[in-house]
Amino acid sequence: MSEYYLELEKPIEEIDKKINQFEEDFDNDSLSEIQRLKEEKIKLVKSIFSKLTSWERVQLARHPQRPFFLDYIKMMLDENIEIHGDRHFSDDPAVVCIIGKIEKIRAVFIGQQKGRNTKENIFRNFGMMRPEGYRKALRAMKLAEKFNLPVITLIDTPGAYPGLGAEERGQGEAIAKNIYEMSKLKVPIISIVIGEGASGGALGIGVCDKMLMFENTWYSVISPEGCASILWRDASKAPEAAESMKVSAQDLVEMGICDRIINEPLGGAHRNPEQAAQLLKKTILAEIDNFKDLDGNSFLESRIERYNQMGAYSELK
Repeated sequence: MSEYYLELEKPIEEIDKKINQFEEDFDNDSLSEIQRLKEEKIKLVKSIFSKLTSWERVQLARHPQRPFFLDYIKMMLDENIEIHGDRHFSDDPAVVCIIGKIEKIRAVFIGQQKGRNTKENIFRNFGMMRPEGYRKALRAMKLAEKFNLPVITLIDTPGAYPGLGAEERGQGEAIAKNIYEMSKLKVPIISIVIGEGASGGALGIGVCDKMLMFENTWYSVISPEGCASILWRDASKAPEAAESMKVSAQDLVEMGICDRIINEPLGGAHRNPEQAAQLLKKTILAEIDNFKDLDGNSFLESRIERYNQMGAYSELK
């Protein structure tokens, strides 16, 4: 796939074109010019990414070359076995459940998977889980509880699938049951937003003990376009909606919803997926280590305390 540039990355594209031209027409003077352009590019990338708006972070979270769940799995895990099916209806390719080994630690990894092209996106349903997907995820979590394995969920979805068949098979019930069961799971749950985190589609695998987000991701009850369409009847006002909704990782840390931001490589995770995977792996290992001495019976109480603090307020006299 050729390199894709968002609108905010267009100045970077211009420098890349110049670098490529010098590399194609290489001569004795090209080396110094290429070096100068690369240094200029680093300064430009730092400048652009130091003042991103919430809407620009939403766009970066949707970047077509951003690493997806299975990309991270391949780069992080030494061993992995995929679990298929919900034992009720079918398998759901929109979510992947894996028992894997990250260094010396075995864990269960669950995450939505998007596609790189039309064919893959149709197969993966654009990362939108159906009821059987949530039930498959719950089956994997119960397996983790049985064998005392931590659960790692990587969230990247535009939302739960709202199709007629999904509703007939109990989409709302499946999400609600996951929220209920995850709240009392007797193993640690670490949820990490690696792209989009939209609505119940994200929350159905997002009840956790630690909530982390890559710096260029978003997490909200509705997309900025959806919010703008409802409030102003105009989806083009999505940038204003993104700012008002406080969807970015930085906003969610301030509100006490996100516990920690995972820094991305310079220019975003799509610029250096391998480095992004190493940063994610290091973070996961550190978080698992924080839970190693905790009693499984303590998680329910700590989760109640965690979620009770969200939305807390004090009245002004």
